[in-house]
Amino acid sequence: MGALDGIRVIEMAGLAPAPYCGMILADFGADVVRVDRVGAATLDLIARGKRSVALNMKDPKGVETLLRLVDKADVLIDPFRPGVLERLGAGPDVALARNPRLVFARLTGYGQTGSYASMAGHDIDYIAISGALSLIGRKGEKPVAPVNLLGDFAGGGMACAMGIAIALLERTRSGKGQVIDAAMADGAAHIASFLFKFRSIGHWSDDRGTNFLDGGAPFYDTYLTKDGKYVAVGAIEPQFYAALLKGLGLDPKTMPDQNDRKHWAETAKRFTQLFAGKTRDEWCATFDGTDACVAPVLGLGEVGDHPHNRERGLMVEGEGGLEPTAAPRLSRTPGAGGRPRPKVGQHTRAILGEAGFSAGEIDALVAAGVAGAL
Repeated sequence: MGALDGIRVIEMAGLAPAPYCGMILADFGADVVRVDRVGAATLDLIARGKRSVALNMKDPKGVETLLRLVDKADVLIDPFRPGVLERLGAGPDVALARNPRLVFARLTGYGQTGSYASMAGHDIDYIAISGALSLIGRKGEKPVAPVNLLGDFAGGGMACAMGIAIALLERTRSGKGQVIDAAMADGAAHIASFLFKFRSIGHWSDDRGTNFLDGGAPFYDTYLTKDGKYVAVGAIEPQFYAALLKGLGLDPKTMPDQNDRKHWAETAKRFTQLFAGKTRDEWCATFDGTDACVAPVLGLGEVGDHPHNRERGLMVEGEGGLEPTAAPRLSRTPGAGGRPRPKVGQHTRAILGEAGFSAGEIDALVAAGVAGAL
């Protein structure tokens, strides 16, 4: 039994953050129904464990069908720009009037309010105005986007899933649903909270690449190895730094003080030369099992083969290959990964039947193109 068994989620089809939010809920047992467009293909690859109903939302009957699904739902995930569902007649005022226990989760880049709310954007834009993008990159170089992980998935999908869990918990006391305004810009800024605090007390500089966690410090960086691969070093605490020096064969007495910024460039150069002298696996043989905080930088295709990851069962077989399993790990009601993704309209008849539609009504909706079914 999953932790979210009995929770029904309606996820309006989208890309990246909303599907990820839905997948987190599905991993832990929620019945996540993705609402796809009739006849449309889907690029949603993070849909494991979900079901699909296909509706034509341009037809008023399609909107009414959606609302009948929402009547029996616990959560609705809205990935559209502000106002889209309102114009269709399925906004939060309508949905919560019909189902006051509904958690209406609105996941956007800039949020439901503010001068940017209606603007198009992508992860890189959202993390740019959050301040987070300014933190990432080398000294004297341009900011570097961390793919689309920070806005779409961390500040977006994962934060929205947390908001849904919080709202569902609150509902157990109040009996009422509510609207969640989950903005990726907000989420990315929130993730960077401690750096805002560090900056306010003078422990973080706006000069990118000069701080102890952004590549400025030699003991928190990545280094090229002899075979063209990389290791990551995170030896912040003195005892861990001492273990790093020992593994590198360096006498602490010949080294400048770890936190003397005037010597960071000199130390980094020395570390660079040493790490280039052996392969990544040779360095792993030196540092594995120690507290030097050194780890191999693994490519996506290598993750499943690493001994620690194999022992943890991190990667499971999914459609098209290995994929990360559910996280975090719960002792009694763990999540499940590796389940199949739905085809568009695969579960239309079953889902509509569960919502109270008769077989005749379903046949009529399919025949009229209001619903699509395989």
